[in-house]
Amino acid sequence: MSSPSAQRPLTVRDALSLPPLLAGAPEVLAGDAELDRTVRWVHIAEEADTSSLLEGGELVLTTGLAFRHSPELTAAFLARFHSAGAAAVVVELVDDDGAPDSAAIDVLRWAAQSAAVPLVLLTRRTRFVQVTEAAHRALMDRQVVRLERARQVHEVFTALGLENAGEGDIVRTTAELLGSPVVFEDPAHLVLSYAAQQENPTRLLEDWTERSRFVGYLNQTGFAAGGERWLQTPVGVKGQRWGRLVAPAVAPPAAAENAPASAADSAPAGGGEPAGWDLADALQVLERAGQALTMARMAGRDRRELLFQARAGLVQDLRQASPPSEEEALARAGALGLSSAAAYVPVVARQDGGTDPSDATAVQLRERAFLDALQDWSRQERQSILAASLRAGSVAILLPLAALELEDSTLHRLTAGARTPGARTSGVGWTFGVGKADRSLLRAARGLDDADQVAETAATLGSRNRPFYRFGDVRLRGLLSLLGDDSRVRSFAQAELGPLLEPLDKEGLALLSAYLDYAGNMSALSRARNISRQALYARIRKLEDRLGFSFDSAESRSSLSVALLWHNLHRVQG
Repeated sequence: MSSPSAQRPLTVRDALSLPPLLAGAPEVLAGDAELDRTVRWVHIAEEADTSSLLEGGELVLTTGLAFRHSPELTAAFLARFHSAGAAAVVVELVDDDGAPDSAAIDVLRWAAQSAAVPLVLLTRRTRFVQVTEAAHRALMDRQVVRLERARQVHEVFTALGLENAGEGDIVRTTAELLGSPVVFEDPAHLVLSYAAQQENPTRLLEDWTERSRFVGYLNQTGFAAGGERWLQTPVGVKGQRWGRLVAPAVAPPAAAENAPASAADSAPAGGGEPAGWDLADALQVLERAGQALTMARMAGRDRRELLFQARAGLVQDLRQASPPSEEEALARAGALGLSSAAAYVPVVARQDGGTDPSDATAVQLRERAFLDALQDWSRQERQSILAASLRAGSVAILLPLAALELEDSTLHRLTAGARTPGARTSGVGWTFGVGKADRSLLRAARGLDDADQVAETAATLGSRNRPFYRFGDVRLRGLLSLLGDDSRVRSFAQAELGPLLEPLDKEGLALLSAYLDYAGNMSALSRARNISRQALYARIRKLEDRLGFSFDSAESRSSLSVALLWHNLHRVQG
């Protein structure tokens, strides 16, 4: 592993630390604040005319023989090399005996007062050849490190592409390579994926959407003007922007703070690098990451799918045994478009059917169409929601409320919007279960399990005339559904219905269900089933004989109703 200094460009400060220059007792006379300028090469010059040979970024070494005794010539020399883009000028001023040349030093100090280029004085004899060799060796070492780094970055992102890595893996890898937080957002500034590294996620994502709106987009990798000059790279193909990848902690070069910066102009000749960052490396890594995300999108992922995946990941995290803190949950949800609210309602929508539930592809397509419909409704109504797949055939929704009093009206708007003929729901109905609203987003998220249970139970009702259901609406059916496979309830139901279950007597169960639905009214039942009362009485007595007790008592009918309801729920859910 190369040292940190070898991973960034050689600066004037680095060059002054080289042994051959240290031997000359360097003293900075001007430009102390610009010693982090990049050194591209070393050039030995004695005449001002040789400045025309410079291309920018050179460390100029001179003994000042042509100008050391003239303040005007010294100032002109420094001005010419500043205009040519020199990184710094290093002047050795010693006499023939090797002692400091006091008169020449006084002249140089006078010229330093107006020097616009970093100016360094050497008062001991210095072997310029050794300085050149040491500096060029350091430059070549850095070039080798950069080539090795470029190879490493190329191999990392190539491997991610071959492994068909998701956007989360690409973003995490990018953050690790940069040692910096990275955020991937869509064109609406909603966070699709992020890696905080050592940053606090709450602080990283706080008010992200609003902050990001003030940071201009670029069509290339670089720093854009705006409220915060984030390093960014576009994600998408020409003419189609799917989002951008941002490294918000990477600062732009100080020299470019007041000018638009891009990958092309972010490191001007002679300019300084931000402390702690190798800007060229950061540009390279972020650009390759943006390309990797674009390739992942071209392989079949689209912008909405990425957003749905990000939201599903958040909902899953919120329902874990050890969820994030409330502050982090609110920050992450806000970055995904869920506005801060007085309270949140957990809602689960369950597919009513329409195709074979064993057809996983059909279920997924219907679910995706429903999520699209919710997204469209959210945009049209200017009502934020957090909607994500909970499991096959069920969609979780966290619905923010401006006030608890608005719960029912907001739920009516949501369910009506999802059932609008224009909604892209593939003609499939959805049953909505609602949990208890809560002022805490985390507690509301935990209420999704209750909402799911209600939706699943309500889907078994013979007649559904409500836009949404709560536990109070499913009553005994909800309680039995909540009990699930409780062994005691199972034993009770099997004891009550045993003779009709083994072997299964569908006709007997249907007759018993009809008898209980009509509360034992034989006249009404005989008319409904178009059968004589005598024949009906005979069949009911036969059922009583098989089950071993009379249906005359209210307790018997209640027990049978509970057992039959549990059996029907267990059969549907199983």
